[in-house]
Amino acid sequence: MRHALACLLLLASLLAAAAAPAQVPKDMLYDPGKLPPTASTPALRIGDPAPDFTLPSIGGQMVSLSSYRGKKNVVLSFVPAAFTPVCSEQWPGYNLARELIEARNAIVLGITVDNLPTLHAWCHEMGDVWFPVLSDFFPHGEVARTYGILRPEGMSERAVFVVDTAGIIRYIDIHDINAKPDLETLVKELDKLR
Repeated sequence: MRHALACLLLLASLLAAAAAPAQVPKDMLYDPGKLPPTASTPALRIGDPAPDFTLPSIGGQMVSLSSYRGKKNVVLSFVPAAFTPVCSEQWPGYNLARELIEARNAIVLGITVDNLPTLHAWCHEMGDVWFPVLSDFFPHGEVARTYGILRPEGMSERAVFVVDTAGIIRYIDIHDINAKPDLETLVKELDKLR
């Protein structure tokens, strides 16, 4: 009971901190304005095998989803575009929740359709992130398209997929593109995989 209370208190403090403004200077952010909440046709459902992919990371490595099979749960965090306000707040929130995510035998893979130089500069401005940041730039949006979340304007939805150690999708949140997903919900979904 004491451990559960301590976890809840830690989560509450992390969530409060996650509401802090992004580190990217406001004059560097592009505000796309209010967009339609979603604009794609989902291709996958909970219980489906997660389609494998291999994408380049800003760290210089090629990262494959299948490399985590049998080892870690994976949180696929698709964001629409670098240097935009909501995206620039969402990923630093995962920095604050790192301990909670790793304690649930999980890793985040951050994915956008932006190119590697843009992602490198953006992550540097955000103060860097602890998880691999992957570019779905070429062929443009191929992974987002495979997952059914490529919007007509060429960016991905703001979407979170939780993939278990067997490679099965256990949670999908195709979120309103204008708002960041809730960290508490993500932690609860990861708890279901224990």
